[in-house]
Amino acid sequence: MLTDLEIAQKSKMIKISEIAKKINLTQDEIELYGNYKAKLSYEALDKVKNNKRGKIILVSAINPTPAGEGKSTTTIGLGDALNKLGYQTMICLREPSLGPVMGVKGGATGGGYAQVIPMEDINLHFTGDIHAITAANNLISAVIDNHLFQGNELNINPENVIWRRAMDMNDRSLRKIQVGLSLKKEVPRFDQFDISVASEIMAVFCLATNLNDLKERVARIVVAYNMESEPITVNDLQVAGAVTMLLKDAFKPNLVQTLEGNPVLIHGGPFANIAHGCNSIMATDYASKISNFTVTEAGFGADLGMEKFLDIKMRAMNTMPELVVLVATVRALKLHGGVEKDQLSIENLDALKAGVENLEKHIESVKEYNLPYVIALNKFPSDTDAELKQMLQWARDNNHPISLSEVFTKGSDGGLDLAKKVIKAIDDNQLKSKLLYDTNTSIEFKLTEIAQKIYGANDVEFSDKALEQIKVYQKLGWCNLPICVAKTPLSLSDNAKIKGRPRDFKVTVREFKPSLGAGFIVAMMGSVMTMPGLPRKGGYLDMDVIDGKIIGLF
Repeated sequence: MLTDLEIAQKSKMIKISEIAKKINLTQDEIELYGNYKAKLSYEALDKVKNNKRGKIILVSAINPTPAGEGKSTTTIGLGDALNKLGYQTMICLREPSLGPVMGVKGGATGGGYAQVIPMEDINLHFTGDIHAITAANNLISAVIDNHLFQGNELNINPENVIWRRAMDMNDRSLRKIQVGLSLKKEVPRFDQFDISVASEIMAVFCLATNLNDLKERVARIVVAYNMESEPITVNDLQVAGAVTMLLKDAFKPNLVQTLEGNPVLIHGGPFANIAHGCNSIMATDYASKISNFTVTEAGFGADLGMEKFLDIKMRAMNTMPELVVLVATVRALKLHGGVEKDQLSIENLDALKAGVENLEKHIESVKEYNLPYVIALNKFPSDTDAELKQMLQWARDNNHPISLSEVFTKGSDGGLDLAKKVIKAIDDNQLKSKLLYDTNTSIEFKLTEIAQKIYGANDVEFSDKALEQIKVYQKLGWCNLPICVAKTPLSLSDNAKIKGRPRDFKVTVREFKPSLGAGFIVAMMGSVMTMPGLPRKGGYLDMDVIDGKIIGLF
């Protein structure tokens, strides 16, 4: 069986200038990055700003497992299938981070015959967007420490600097460091690194609607507090213009293609367990203005990616998707039902029945927004006929629209049934969608709504630190913002070890972080960290370049 990379390398790529023509872009409206990648010009973006928006389809999933679900693969395959049916369809994805690429999670370009290419470029440095975000993030850090060195006119408290440095790699040794040790005049202080995709710069980048909005959001970012506990912003440091300058080219969405020659926009890449987990508004907005359908994804399961896509990104865009596709696999559901990873290829109908409760909870969560849904059961070779029959029967018995997706092995042909059921569900829908909460409510209320209605928790507990922070935020007028929960993606709870559908549990908020530039308050739950570590055996072990040819990349 060919690897994803081998399939991609054997494919016939179309020059990106030809892909651009498919969406009515002229040569002057794209900026080439070689033959197969391009950025959209600001003129191209501006040209369609008054167009009527098409229908947005969100692809989400059950809680992820090591068994794999295939959310990006399904997104790409569904987009290809809708195009094959004659609907002008755009696909919008996030950019992969080098941390997961070199670790265990892998890339973000799909798999099998539902891929985006050139996958090796996209999964590595692509067009340099994440590097630009890293540089912008670290410029702010450099300016903070230079300000302390040059006399500290803003009276910044070195022990209350909340802005962190960033790099796009998993490196647990950088979770806590000390800076300012090289010269006597420097101000030593503790610091730490976040992975770049967890930086607020990345969140701002993905939620800004134009360059002016980007600059204004950057200016609002809170980086520290002074000795009187008053917030210090990027605007106070007078660096918002320079940061925006570093981002001005990266801020243009990237155009690539699927294996079947359909256009794809890949832009921005915030983690969904830490940040809001969606591709840029710039890309999604443009795609929806030029197509019948825009198929996009949000990171991890519906408890994180979908909730944030709806309550943060869609709120910012003042629109809603038409439908949610929930991706599940027999393998992953069996793992949620208690099967060990090395036993997943063995038929186990009882474990499958138990694990389907995780999917049921995510269906309930979609219904909280009055949105229709279709389940995409992503088929694996190890799935038995009895297991597939049981899942399809469960769906029929409970009136859940479901499609057996085979886009990995068959490309668009394997997603035609899914595409037709998605269109039917959209056409049949009579409900008016709604958001989960009003932002003009308390932080505690918003978190309780998320925890009870999306996670299935009984209640939310707050640490003493979190309660003190709420009081401070109330005084500063920061409470009328959406909440971005940072928690484990592996469980509906805040404990990664609890699989399936936990019941009678509480979640605990240990602390908050203001992200005023992004426009939300981050609530940190459980032991979630903003700088992952590499595994004992990372993906980097199998990667190499031999005679100029990349090998081992998925």
